[in-house]
Amino acid sequence: MNPSQQKVRQYWQAANARDWAAFAELLAEDIVYEVPQTRERVRGRQAYLRFNQTWPGDWEAELLRLLGEGDQAVSEIAFHLRQADSVKTETGISFFEFDAAGRICRIVDHWPAPYEPPPRACDCIERF
Repeated sequence: MNPSQQKVRQYWQAANARDWAAFAELLAEDIVYEVPQTRERVRGRQAYLRFNQTWPGDWEAELLRLLGEGDQAVSEIAFHLRQADSVKTETGISFFEFDAAGRICRIVDHWPAPYEPPPRACDCIERF
């Protein structure tokens, strides 16, 4: 596992453990976090830390896939949100960038929600 992959693994482990001191150590002071679907942006380590500390509910990020090389990495997670009598799971795809010191300086999160595709006039599509 290369350094960028290791940092992302540590990021998700610290988040799941709610180990906010370890989580903060992975972040650059000037980190920028963005979610294109909701057009949310959070700037700075302390703001991003508060953003995560105040996420509502009982959640866990299950790391499914991790790729990385040099100063970039991407992870796919199953984000499990436990509610009163059920668990809602969404897919999260996170793109990470690292600064010269090896800290996470940018994260772009994509939360693709499933949808039913439109009818097609071909038989080449396989549903899975």
